Amino acid sequence: MRIVIAHSPDPDDAFMFYALATGKIESEFEFVDVTHDIETLNRKAMQGEYEVTAISIHAYPYLAERYALLNCGASMGDNYGPIVVAREKLDSLEGKRIAIPGKLTSAYLALKLYERNFSPVEVPFDRIPEAVAGGEVDAGLLIHEGQLTYPELGLVKVVDLGEWWHGETSLPLPLGGNAIRRDLGDETMRRVASYLKQSIRYALEHEEEALEYALQFGRGLDREKNRKFVRMYVNEYTLDYGEKGRQAIKLFLKRGYEEGILPKYVEPEFIG
Repeated sequence: MRIVIAHSPDPDDAFMFYALATGKIESEFEFVDVTHDIETLNRKAMQGEYEVTAISIHAYPYLAERYALLNCGASMGDNYGPIVVAREKLDSLEGKRIAIPGKLTSAYLALKLYERNFSPVEVPFDRIPEAVAGGEVDAGLLIHEGQLTYPELGLVKVVDLGEWWHGETSLPLPLGGNAIRRDLGDETMRRVASYLKQSIRYALEHEEEALEYALQFGRGLDREKNRKFVRMYVNEYTLDYGEKGRQAIKLFLKRGYEEGILPKYVEPEFIG
C-alpha cells in the first residue's frame, strides 16, 4: 500500500522522516516523500490530497473531518518559537504592516493572540526577512531557519511568540503536527503511526547520519545552525505529545476560538 508523506522542506521534518525516506525501516507500506511549504500543505489538506501530511495546528479545525492528528511528529516550541523582527526595536505592533507566512500557520494564530490590531501581508516564508530589511513592511513573522539567521540582515527581535505564550500559559507553543487521513481506517492509521514513531526514534538514535541527510534541506544553514534548528523542533514532544503537549494544543485552539479568530473549536483526536 502506497502512503504519501507530505512535509515541509525543512531540516527538522527531513530529520524525522529520514529513516522512512531512505529505507532504514522495513515496512509493508511503500512510503513516498513529498515536500511543500507549510501553507501549501495546509491548503492541500483541505482537499485530502495526501495520506499523511504535516499541517499547522492552527489549520486543524478546518481539516478535522478528513484528518486526525498523529501523536508523534510534533513541532513544539518550548519557551521559544516564531519571532517577529523589524529593522529597529518597536514598542508596539499595533497598526503595523507585518509580513506573515500564511493565514493558516500557527505562527499567524499566535501573533493574532498576541496583538489583534495589525495589517497582515502574506509573503513566502523565505522572503520575509528581505521584505523587512527592504522596507516593504514594518515587521515580519519568521518561521523555520529565519529564526536563526535574521541578525545577518541587521534585523532585531521585537517578540518571541514562544516565550510570550510560555509566560502566559507555562506550556509549549504548538506549531506543526502530522495528520493522517481518516479514510485509511483505524488499523492502518495505527500501523502508519507506529512506523512514523520508529522513524523519529531511529533519527534520534542515529543523530549524525540523520543530520547529514537533513543538511540538504537547511537553506543556507551551516552544520551547527542546522543541528541547533533540528534540536529546537525535534524534542521530547516529537516522539509523543504527552499530556502537556495535548493540553497545549487544546488551549491554543480554544484561545483562538474564544478570541474570534477561529470559527469553531474542535476537540483534537490523537492517533497512536
